[in-house]
This record gives sequence, C-alpha cells and structure tokens, in this order.
Amino acid sequence: MDAEIGVDYTGITTPFYCIDGKGNFLLHKRSVNTRDEHGTWDFGGGKLEFGMSPEENALKELSEEYGCKGKIREALPPWSSIREWNGKKAHWLAVPFIIEVDPAEVRNNEPHKIDEIGWFKLGAFPEPLHPGVQFALAHTKQQLEKYA
Repeated sequence: MDAEIGVDYTGITTPFYCIDGKGNFLLHKRSVNTRDEHGTWDFGGGKLEFGMSPEENALKELSEEYGCKGKIREALPPWSSIREWNGKKAHWLAVPFIIEVDPAEVRNNEPHKIDEIGWFKLGAFPEPLHPGVQFALAHTKQQLEKYA
C-alpha cells in the first residue's frame, strides 16, 4: 500500500490568496473530486512538487487552477494544519502567498475539482469555509486587510 501524503507523513502545500488589487479575493468551491473538505470554499493551492521552490509551485498551481499568471505580492508566515477528515488525521505545512491577478484572465481551469469560483470582499466570504481559509482569517488577518 502506498503512503498517503498528509496522512502517513506531513505534506507541504503552497496556498495562494488571489487578489485583484481592488479589495477582492478569489475563492473557489471544492468539488467531490478533491482530496478532502468537499463543498467548502477555499483559496487556491497544491502540494509542493519535488524540485520546485514554494514560489514556483504557487505560480504553477495558479496557472493550473485558474489558467492565468500572477505576481507574488507577499509571502506569509508558514503554518501547520492538523485536522481530521472522515476519521483520518491529516497534517500539512502551509507556505502561503498573496498573488495579484487580472480578474479578466481568471477562469475555472479545473472544473472537475472546482464547482464554482467567485470574487469576494474580506468579511463577506461564502460559507462553509475550508479550514485553511478559517486559519488564514484568524491568524493572518492584518496581512490580508492590507489588500482588502
């Protein structure tokens, strides 16, 4: 049996919080085809690929998920996510970034994993939120408010 990332060993993820430069944040609703937390609203991100820097990985994931390019505006402090999903404990180390994108270039580039996307003001995010978004709001609110 293969080892499962985030369950059998700590996974590393590079979440990115997309902004449009006008106070809006991009979120997407996770489909039933994602690893976990189905139906929750999330920022973008993905597991860190071997041989890539966290910055390169975040920009690669941005392109894969939203079909666009962006500019990293800020690296946020790393944080650890330890939670339970369907009876399994999961542990991920998050290395997050704030990335500015052109909303006109953003599209749902992974409709099999993303049910819908939308732009939202800080404080008016849709529910339910992914635990990672909840953590970001609780622990990096000052950094996020700079872009609101």
